[in-house]
Parts: sequence; structure tokens; C-alpha cells
Amino acid sequence: MSRLSDVPIPPDLTRRYGGSSAGRAWLASLPELIRGRVDHWELDVDLADGTLPWSGHGGIVVPVRCAGTAAALKVAFPHDGARVERHALALWNGRGAVRLMQSDAGTCAMLLARLDAGRSLQSAPMDTAVEVWGSLMSQLCLVPDQRPQWQEFDHVAARAEQWSDDLPADWEQLGRPFPRWLLEAALEVCQTRGAVSRRTGHDVLVNTDFHYLNILARTDATEVPGPDGYAAIDPQPMIGEAEFGVAPVLWNRVSELSRRDPGAGLLERCRDFSAAAGLDAEIARQWSIAREVDNALRYASKSRHEGDLARSLWVASTLAGRTLEGLPAPHDLPEPGQAGS
Repeated sequence: MSRLSDVPIPPDLTRRYGGSSAGRAWLASLPELIRGRVDHWELDVDLADGTLPWSGHGGIVVPVRCAGTAAALKVAFPHDGARVERHALALWNGRGAVRLMQSDAGTCAMLLARLDAGRSLQSAPMDTAVEVWGSLMSQLCLVPDQRPQWQEFDHVAARAEQWSDDLPADWEQLGRPFPRWLLEAALEVCQTRGAVSRRTGHDVLVNTDFHYLNILARTDATEVPGPDGYAAIDPQPMIGEAEFGVAPVLWNRVSELSRRDPGAGLLERCRDFSAAAGLDAEIARQWSIAREVDNALRYASKSRHEGDLARSLWVASTLAGRTLEGLPAPHDLPEPGQAGS
């Protein structure tokens, strides 16, 4: 182990952020950012020679030791989600989510408890995934209180209001990439659920990126079986209706849906995950339509994302009750992140 050695930057991260001037500047600054946090927090890099650190869509995670204790140093590309992640982790304080040990707002760096990066819910049996996800979601849905971190989060209803303006404009600008009725289904959700969400007073802290790959086993999971042996990572926190957080488990692992009736299987999955967390499956279905229509428009604006666009359109239209014709079968659709670059 070494405190001073340079940490190699994973090629995937270089490809992801090398296409923009801001990304290239961040990549160039990463070695010094990592060295600065290692020195300031008195860490030892716990990376074997020739081994790359972990990397996700938004940053790099370096295994380290802090006073002999296994930990992980995460440095994220500066963006809105990275800036508020530390606030959510502080509120959760290790309950249902990875434990935050230190953070530095200026560098979007955090020192986190070490989890088992090789064991996520992505490969777990679906019954296990439902149980674990439901239990963790229940723990993560905190009710707002007087702590200052709550002032940092956007509201789901505000996002819905923004979508009411942006989705129709984007749909027109992108050449109407899917039928108008699907756009209108999403807008109806934004107008009805957005208004209800502002009125109900049932706000909670919502992890809006709570999918299988973002749930890792704790390093002592063999001693702590079941849901308590897992923790959420990489949250994208907001305030609002908890059902807004169901969508990611619907648009991931779609290839595993029943080939005989995948549409029924998707709706069943929505009901199962909602029930496991004590949520309303109908509200979850509605929010998932809006979220997937938003995703579809983002994919339609990018090149080489035809598979992602097809997946979002299949999920959104199937949840809306009218699966679009001409789309690939669900078992032929890519997982998020596997299509495009």
C-alpha cells in the first residue's frame, strides 16, 4: 500500500469524459485531486499493482485504508447530482446506504465505507432483489426535518412542472420521435401527480437512481444476511413521492421478463417492488411513464443510442397500456449503459 503513488485512471472513464473540454480538464486534474485527498485524510491506497480502481458513470472510486480500516475514496465529476450526494448520505448515516466518513464539497470527493464492488443485485435472483430493494427503500424514505441538508434537494413536483414545458418542446425539436399519445400520457402524469405531490404533504427523501447495480453487498454480508447485508450507492436524491423512485428497477433487467408475456411481467414487477416497499403501484406506474418518456427524448437527442431509445419506448408505452409496434422484443434490448458511448 502507498500514500503517494499515482492512481491509474480507468480507460472507460477517459472515454466517457474525454469528449468535452470540461471533461478533459477534470481528467487532467484527477491525479492531483486524488493525491490531495489521500494526503489530507491520511489514507493509504489499497490497490494492487496493475489493478485499476473502480469507475462508474460519474466518477472514480479508489480502495483505500483509513487508520487500517477498509474504505473507498470517491471523486466525482462535478455536476448537480454529485454536489448533493453527500447531503443525502449524511442524512441516511449508513442506514440503508453506504456510510459517509468524510466529504469535501470543493472537489466532489467523499470517503466512504468499503462495500463489496463485485456483489450487486444485478445478478441476484429477482425474488432476492425485490426483498432487498423493498427493505432498503423503506429505510431510505426519510421524512424531512430541520437538518440543513434538506434545503439542498430539488422537489419531484418541480421536476414535473419543468417536464410539462420541456417535453413537448423537445419532442417537436427532435422531429416527433414517437407517437403524440405517449407524450400526452407523460404530460398527464406531470400535471396530475405533480400537483398532487405538492399538496399531499407526504414528502420523503427519494433515491431516484435506485437500481440493481447501485445496491452492493456490505463487506460483512456473510455475517449479516438478507437486506441488512446490502447498501445503496450513488444516489440521486430528491424530495417528493417515494413512488418516483421505482422506475429504475423497471427499465433495468428487462431482458429477464417472461418471453411469453413480457408486458404482464413488467406490470407484475412494478407491483412486486412497490409492495415490498409499502408503496402504491399505480402511482409508481404513472411516474415511471413520465420518467421513461424523458429518458427516451434524451436518447433520441444522441447518436448511437438507438437501443436505449427502443428500451425506454418499450417500457414507457407498455406501462401506458399500448406497447408501440416495431420495437425489438424485450429480451433483445440492451441494458442501460450497454448501448452507445
